[in-house]
Amino acid sequence: MYNDTQYKTDEEIRLIKESSLLVGKTLAEVAKLIKPGVTTLELDKVAEEFIRDNGAVPGFKGYGGFPNTLCISVNEEVVHGIPGKYELKDGDIVSIDCGAVKHEFYGDSAYTFAVGEVDEEVKLLLERTKESLYKGIEVAIVGKRIGDIGFAIQNHVESFGYGVVRDLVGHGLGRNLHEKPEVPNYGKRGTGVKLREGMVLAIEPMINLGTKDVIQEKDGWTIRTADRKPSAHFEHDIAIRKGKAEILSTFEFIEEVINK
Repeated sequence: MYNDTQYKTDEEIRLIKESSLLVGKTLAEVAKLIKPGVTTLELDKVAEEFIRDNGAVPGFKGYGGFPNTLCISVNEEVVHGIPGKYELKDGDIVSIDCGAVKHEFYGDSAYTFAVGEVDEEVKLLLERTKESLYKGIEVAIVGKRIGDIGFAIQNHVESFGYGVVRDLVGHGLGRNLHEKPEVPNYGKRGTGVKLREGMVLAIEPMINLGTKDVIQEKDGWTIRTADRKPSAHFEHDIAIRKGKAEILSTFEFIEEVINK
């Protein structure tokens, strides 16, 4: 299994970081437009233009046949929603996952936004899902194992009664969007691939208000919760280091916009 994992040099990690920061800036551009009445396709167009204006190309468009720049998943949609005519409504939550390729390396990050006034229960789901991402990152250091990351995420969100999606996982990242190892959001401590210096991982909790079970829609892409309760999704790219992971992506630009 180790042979499949690609270890990155510091220079390669720097390039992945450049792509990842661009994704964070793209999501911030999109965040400026998130309000009731905007269509998900309008958001997608802004993201594609911004990525291309910054000398990169969208990482998802055409990937496996995916038609757009962003995966936009609303309410009970977990991931891989296709942008279209849907107009955001007050009280919706919308997970936006974005990828960009610059200098041959991918960046990949996701953030779940509240549209207008959101139910308290749903607001807490967003907060706790984001917290679980950082709990996973805390243990993503040299000498730990993949199972430690999943355990940290699962342990946090299941304490609130949420469902952890099993069918979709985080992943290695580099010249390819999905590299080994897989990074599940559940697991047992001390199990799985050992974390080593130079691994780059995309950690991305997908957490449901209700059941962990999901269904794929007829479009062949969109994944939604089986009970149609809301789902939240946050994702960072990190480099494994001794003592503390290096977070390569950022929510800083997004949160400057939404906390204004």
